[in-house]
Amino acid sequence: MKQKEQSFNSKILLFGEYSIIQDSMGLTLPYTEFKGKLTFDKNEQNEKFVSESNEHLSDFAQYLQTLLGNKQLDILFDIDAFKQDIEQGMYFQSSIPQGFGVGSSGALVAAVYEKYTKNKISFETTPKKKDILQLKQIFAKMESYFHGNSSGVDPLICYLNLPLLINGKNGVEPVHVELNNEGKGAIFLIDTGISRSTEPLVKYYMQKMEEPTFREFVDKQLKPFANNCIQAFLEGDKETLFAYMKLLSNFQFEHFRPMIPKLFNKMWKRGLDSGEYYLKLCGAGGGGFILGFTKNYEHTKKQLKGQTLELLCSI
Repeated sequence: MKQKEQSFNSKILLFGEYSIIQDSMGLTLPYTEFKGKLTFDKNEQNEKFVSESNEHLSDFAQYLQTLLGNKQLDILFDIDAFKQDIEQGMYFQSSIPQGFGVGSSGALVAAVYEKYTKNKISFETTPKKKDILQLKQIFAKMESYFHGNSSGVDPLICYLNLPLLINGKNGVEPVHVELNNEGKGAIFLIDTGISRSTEPLVKYYMQKMEEPTFREFVDKQLKPFANNCIQAFLEGDKETLFAYMKLLSNFQFEHFRPMIPKLFNKMWKRGLDSGEYYLKLCGAGGGGFILGFTKNYEHTKKQLKGQTLELLCSI
């Protein structure tokens, strides 16, 4: 099934990690720095990576075949063509780091759906809500292979390549995000250099949610902090954004310490104490990337000298 190879971008969950499980708002953006595609091209690729990726695709194909056989995946999917291409050496060529919370499995799912689904939902104009929700449900089932459970949001944003506002289980809509290069402030990424697995971190969070006191903290603090950050960001209200970012950063520092790599505790607290920058988890935490917010990026780069920073957008 030879088709043009299409690349899919990674994603960043800007706000809503963990609180989104309790139906807070979430805001996710495409991240064009990393991308992946299904390909047969092995030029300049690590042979071990190609072989392992091909094996992972083969296991994924078996999973999809089971879903299709049990009528759990309601799409016309050409599983025979998918398996045949895998046998001929196809793999997922990707610059998206695995275990960093930027959508490596989401991009793969989007690529497989795009290439092998005969009745796929395509968007030439602004997508309709019912189509988005239908696609999200399909992707949730497909991506569950990688995480044990999936909301379907990661593949959705990789597929649509649009900023998405999430508001509850059935509230997903594209939003306009004004990204400029004029402000002195910035949202940036810190590369911890640590790969992690999402599943045990989410399991830890769900266990904590069984504690009434922690659940109350999430409902009365974490969710409102995240929601207010999103609203302020979308409205371009920087003062309100940074006011709630401080509260959100402090909440995570106090209650999500197991999700923050120990080497970054001092840096996290220094930002809180000085007010020069604020850090938050990017995805599940535990490693991967950390998100930073600052009103003066050049000054913050000096403060965080020695760290690998990546500018996400100016604000």
